Amino acid sequence: MSSVDSQQRVLSGMRPTGKLHLGHYHGVLKNWVKLQHEYECFFFVADWHALTTQYDDPSGIEQSVWDMVIDWLAAGVNPGSSTLFIQSQVPEHAELHLLLSMITPLGWLERIPTYKDQQEKLREKDLATYGFLGYPLLQTADILIYRAGKVPVGADQVSHVEITREIARRFNHLYGREPGFEEQAEAAIVKMGKKNAKLYRTLKKRYQEEGDLEALETARALLKEQQNISLGDRERLYGYIEGGGKVILPEPQPLLTPESKMPGLDGQKMSKSYNNTIGLREEPDSVAQKIRTMQTDPQRVRRTDPGEPDKCPVWGLHRIYSDADTQEWVQTGCRSAGIGCLDCKKPLIDAIVEEQRPLHERAREYENNPDLVHSILQEGCEQARDAARDTLEEVRAAMGLSYR
Repeated sequence: MSSVDSQQRVLSGMRPTGKLHLGHYHGVLKNWVKLQHEYECFFFVADWHALTTQYDDPSGIEQSVWDMVIDWLAAGVNPGSSTLFIQSQVPEHAELHLLLSMITPLGWLERIPTYKDQQEKLREKDLATYGFLGYPLLQTADILIYRAGKVPVGADQVSHVEITREIARRFNHLYGREPGFEEQAEAAIVKMGKKNAKLYRTLKKRYQEEGDLEALETARALLKEQQNISLGDRERLYGYIEGGGKVILPEPQPLLTPESKMPGLDGQKMSKSYNNTIGLREEPDSVAQKIRTMQTDPQRVRRTDPGEPDKCPVWGLHRIYSDADTQEWVQTGCRSAGIGCLDCKKPLIDAIVEEQRPLHERAREYENNPDLVHSILQEGCEQARDAARDTLEEVRAAMGLSYR
């Protein structure tokens, strides 16, 4: 029985789309850097997911993987503090995906909002494929194979975590009630000692009869402290209090990430599809050129015309990069025509180039030594496979596929 503390384990992944931009840095990577010091983190390259929409031309995937991982490392994601790996190098993902497909109703996949949204957005591609329909189930397998209790997502991705929870619940309901489950659970309660057994029963009653979530959390904490029950008994008692069977695949929770406010060069959200990005490792001269040529408030035709910062894409970047004094200088100077648009852009150029300096320095070590990147990923894949095998061993046993 696994001793994984799922509430301390985080899983997150990114499709390999090539070199990343500052939107990725502010929206995802800065959060990963923070999480790696607070949780046991697994960060992976979702190359199989890339194939769900790029199956007709996979030629760019491999180079995109290396470029993206170097960006992760440059941003401060540390292989000593987290596990970095490539999805397709851990075949246990695919086996769990297959096994979960046996129990997943088709309608659950068809109703996911992003399924129809993506088909609409990518109309030029033929996405009437088994792989595309099943990609939320592959995401489910990605999460459950590591028993990750936390999944960092934006508000628009919560539905993917919700289907993972539903599938885990269905799996545990189908396969968690081994013969004699209740008798074994009751025997485990007795092993806790009179005082703890009484407290557990009280908390169980409060949760099951009144839906008291605080009682559920208190019971989980109580079980975690018990020294005189086995790991198997602990898993049974986790499931027993929730009215189900043994928890084989824990239900993950979404870890909501702050919405990225990073605007692109045109004021829209920074995105490669809008062609409005600044690369995470873009050269300083190129950054300066892009900022200098940004569109500004169309009312400022001449240097002496007053402007309105809220109508100018440059102001969106000042809100990310400039301190209160600089923002006040921009607001006053623009509205009074006291400063020109190039004056307004200069502090931004300086701030972005300064932010990128340590990223360039860290990246250089990996750009000059691709073998180092390969070895980091190889080591991460081995660590990931160890964790994945533990889960799959229990899943196979629960489904009657453990032939020994």
